[in-house]
Amino acid sequence: MLELEHGFRVVDCHSHLDHDAQAVETYGRETGPDQLERECHQAGVVRACVSPTPRDSTEGYLRANNAVARLSVDRPFLAFARLNGPRDATGGPIAALRNITAERDTHHTRPGDIEQYAYDDRFHGFVLDPAVDGLPDEDVLDELAAVDLPVTVYCRDSFPPVVAEQLVVDRGFPVILAGFGGYPMDHARMEHAIGLLDGYDRLYLDTWAVRSRELLERGLLEHPDRILFGSGVPETHPNVAIMEILTLDVSEDAMNRVFNKNPSRLIPGLAP
Repeated sequence: MLELEHGFRVVDCHSHLDHDAQAVETYGRETGPDQLERECHQAGVVRACVSPTPRDSTEGYLRANNAVARLSVDRPFLAFARLNGPRDATGGPIAALRNITAERDTHHTRPGDIEQYAYDDRFHGFVLDPAVDGLPDEDVLDELAAVDLPVTVYCRDSFPPVVAEQLVVDRGFPVILAGFGGYPMDHARMEHAIGLLDGYDRLYLDTWAVRSRELLERGLLEHPDRILFGSGVPETHPNVAIMEILTLDVSEDAMNRVFNKNPSRLIPGLAP
């Protein structure tokens, strides 16, 4: 794709780095560090937060997280550690029954892992995808609050913003809800996510998978300091993700906020 000419400093708070054969076999694509760096350069993205794509439920993320951190060295990437857990966060009586006897297994994230990630200069935050990876137990969530780094939380059909609010939003650490909770045109869920910003000072929304101009414009106008640019690379090419923001009917200052100021304020490693 052609290089974009937009004149903004752009940082991306949400991208993935596929780093091995399993990721290719599972998702049918391979986005290695060199390709991702080229695509970011084409789009004018100067820095991007990267995390592993989902793994097998019994494998855990220790090796994947370390690989992403290693591949980020000397590149414009900030590694985020992906976490998993034993609890079923999808709601309902079956999930509640499972959680009564849920115990942390060897492949699940432990409080000591959080401490190690947090005080290792290689990692700048965390990623939770409870519908896919399970929800960590209370000890891990408490440790996330203690280290106080930003946590990107995926909202999906089985883990909508209303459930995220109950389980992770008000736990003492900053939360970035990935994609407003819409995939990609569920207006009700995305409107609910925007409404949550009124009640939680440390809640942020990223722009990944939000295809509604109306909702993006509303979020930027009502909460100009709480919307962050996230491309979702490689599912979306960064050129496409950036154009979705450039075509909004908002001021240049609002675009500069979502592209640069807001994510850089929350994630210091993205700052100039």
